[in-house]
Amino acid sequence: MSDHGTDRQFLERALDLARRGIALTSPNPCVGAVLVGRNGAVVGSGSHTYEGVKHAEVLAIEQAGENARGATLYVNLEPCCHQGRTPACVDAILAARIARVVACMEDPNPLASGQGLERLRAGGIAVTAGILQAEARALNESFANYIRHHRPLVTLKAAMTLDGKIAPPSSESHNPTALGASAAHAGWITSELARAHVQELRHQQDAILVGVGTVIADDPLLTDRTARARRRPLLRVILDSRLRLPLQSRIVKTAQEDVLVLCCFPDDEKRRELAKRGVRAETISQPTQTGHPDLAAVVDYLGEREISSLMIEGGAMVNGEALDSGIVDKVFLYYAPKILGGTASVPFALGTGFARISDAAHVKSIRLHRFGEDFAVEGYLKDPYGDTGDGRPNPKH
Repeated sequence: MSDHGTDRQFLERALDLARRGIALTSPNPCVGAVLVGRNGAVVGSGSHTYEGVKHAEVLAIEQAGENARGATLYVNLEPCCHQGRTPACVDAILAARIARVVACMEDPNPLASGQGLERLRAGGIAVTAGILQAEARALNESFANYIRHHRPLVTLKAAMTLDGKIAPPSSESHNPTALGASAAHAGWITSELARAHVQELRHQQDAILVGVGTVIADDPLLTDRTARARRRPLLRVILDSRLRLPLQSRIVKTAQEDVLVLCCFPDDEKRRELAKRGVRAETISQPTQTGHPDLAAVVDYLGEREISSLMIEGGAMVNGEALDSGIVDKVFLYYAPKILGGTASVPFALGTGFARISDAAHVKSIRLHRFGEDFAVEGYLKDPYGDTGDGRPNPKH
């Protein structure tokens, strides 16, 4: 096997280790490290978790002991060069007398990017970077967006028919806050296989957001049902201008300090009743022209709470307002081979929309996924590695 092939093989192992940190590292990145001795055998490995504190590189070095000397370190993300909750990893690497470091990608923080690798080179360590970079960037896109822009990566998720309908006509469709509820009472649009994948997406998120109309219409739980470990419970965020959230809803009944209601018109009595049930209600902003919370203010508020990823699973009104407000970074849209037709069926998005094709939201870097007869479109409206953030070193990492 060529040296390049060997590098790919061990970087794939490092990426697999890094994926173990999904839902366990936020707001830090997912990092895995593999140390390979001079004889070609693995002598140490590590996977970072937030609660574990120690970084993957340090865990691998500690496991390897004296065998780290002269070894090659494979890691999916450039080793850190700044003091955070732990000392800089580059210092541990230099002290262990490692001979070579192979990293998939540089640190996405523009104030730190490349500096760790430069310090390693200056210390006499051979450095290779860029192999399996696309896979590594996809794994830590939420971290990259958060460290650069100090706000969560926002994914807009929806399930719809081929003609872009997310629900059949409803007796409640005259109520604009209920438009676009999933209409589970009328049958699921997508297959069980596709719906199972939604749980995988939820597991990757710090928070999920819907409008109160969806809660009133469908009474969903909005939980992560993968049964895999999380550092923090999935935060369930409800947009509810006038605190109409039913006290008997399943979300309220299952609240364990993991439900946040964002309103515009506070009702102190209802707020107290929700608080008794473990639901926190916050007045987030002045209402927009639609009378709903300002979604840009919502995203900024969640960023202040160290929420690095948010998935919107709302109805047509919330979807439309999210697009109109410009907060959406990414879409994951599921399609079933069905056509509802008609003007009364609920479209994917309402709201102002875009007046010209040239103004339309342009989805880039598209990937297609198959789920039996269903398929999904994954793509980006914004690059999480773009250059519009001011980028401060992560004080937690």
